[in-house]
Amino acid sequence: MKALPKYVAPHPWTVAGHMASRVWTLLPLLVATLVAGMAIYHLVEGLPWPDSFLNAAMLLGGMGPVDRLQTTAGKWLAGSYALFAGLVFIVMVGNMLAPVVHGVLHHFHLETGGRDAD
Repeated sequence: MKALPKYVAPHPWTVAGHMASRVWTLLPLLVATLVAGMAIYHLVEGLPWPDSFLNAAMLLGGMGPVDRLQTTAGKWLAGSYALFAGLVFIVMVGNMLAPVVHGVLHHFHLETGGRDAD
């Protein structure tokens, strides 16, 4: 049986750099989702742009809406936006934490492939 090579953990700033690069990659998705939510609140519910931004950002961050919705269409669209924003939030967090999870798997020598035949 072969001995596994010793794993050398990357510097924390290297891991932070990998996490930041993943944020920059998904930033267009985040901005497009925020703009779509702002448009829903502004065009359907008639909220001013700052209030639309606040509601969309709160939903995208996982907190919940601030203003009470008045129209049925606004409630349906905001509910749909909330589900989509939750999914975008999960994708963003998962992608940001991927370098950390990768380092933990390396630290414990967990491999995804099969064993060698030796």
